[in-house]
Amino acid sequence: MPNMKEQKRIYRKKRIRRRVSGTTERPRLSVFRSLEHIYAQVIDDSTGNTLVAASSNDQSMRDEIETLRKNPPKPAEAKPAEEGGKKKGKKKEEKPEPVVTINQLIAAKIGEAIAERCKAKNISKVVFDRGGYRYHGRVKSLAEGARKAGLEF
Repeated sequence: MPNMKEQKRIYRKKRIRRRVSGTTERPRLSVFRSLEHIYAQVIDDSTGNTLVAASSNDQSMRDEIETLRKNPPKPAEAKPAEEGGKKKGKKKEEKPEPVVTINQLIAAKIGEAIAERCKAKNISKVVFDRGGYRYHGRVKSLAEGARKAGLEF
């Protein structure tokens, strides 16, 4: 039996699925994330078929993921402090750059891979189903990676 947190996620997923469904023209991009991996599949709900799938567990993606884990990109350099005296008035604070983790980079790669596989099957527009998860972190990175590779939500 799932714990309370998982039950709440399943309830949110069912609530979302009442409104979101994939058609032949615009299939549904469904996301599932586990503690170690992230999975994405494009589903045509009118026929019940999975058209395209990609995950961090795929054999074809393992080489890219291993190189990403071994050689992570370096974070952006810190900006030097502004010189000069005090200025009158309030200074607008700049927001710090968001921290991008290795798992978010892997999720972005999976998003790009699913977008490329969709293009091969002549799918350009999809409906995004976040699967009851909050739209941040790995789920957001996957969506942005798919958008960057040319998939329209």
